[in-house]
Amino acid sequence: MTSAAHSAVRVLIADDEPLIVTAVRTVLTSEPGLDVVAEAADGRAAVEAALRHRVDVAVLDITMPRLDGLSAAEELRRRAPDVRTVMLTAFGDAPNVLRALAGGVAGFVLKNCTPQELVAAVRAAHRGDAYLSPAVTRMVLGRVVTPDDLRRRHDAVRRLAALSARERDVVELLAEGLPNAEIGRRVHMTETSVKTYVSRALAKLGCANRVQAALLVRDAEPHPMR
Repeated sequence: MTSAAHSAVRVLIADDEPLIVTAVRTVLTSEPGLDVVAEAADGRAAVEAALRHRVDVAVLDITMPRLDGLSAAEELRRRAPDVRTVMLTAFGDAPNVLRALAGGVAGFVLKNCTPQELVAAVRAAHRGDAYLSPAVTRMVLGRVVTPDDLRRRHDAVRRLAALSARERDVVELLAEGLPNAEIGRRVHMTETSVKTYVSRALAKLGCANRVQAALLVRDAEPHPMR
């Protein structure tokens, strides 16, 4: 086996619609460095296949039989925390997105996304970053404020207070969607140092990935009542 094969990202696709599986497989296998090594038609089979094939990234539909995609992602996080999960769904409603992010899902894209978005989500997940479709981001940030949002704001403010001033600067720039290189330019820091600060901040905040940290920063901001 070649070294390129060794470095390929091992991907699982789980969806109970064969046409979707075929389309996703076609998109991902057309990209260099992405290798679809397993497929499943329900959430329970997806978890077992991900463990058996030692996948790097699992692309999961939300609405699957036996075990839904969100529950499958949560089980994978417990049993194989190195497996990154990307949700691919037609249902991008706020409760699903927020539950997914709280469960450590690395990506959330809609089934009407472009092939480039899907590839970007898988690659970001594999890097340890996170990816939300622009439509999903707008939906999350534009949701109506509820009492739960106010409780989250109080919790977010408390958790962010644990950061040093430098860590807070880095996390706030991260929340703007900036990559590490640009954050480094803004705060006059090397990219390697930025990665260190990001990792340290995520650990202090109890966040699994950059999207969770970004949403925590957003939660801490005063919400205009609408």
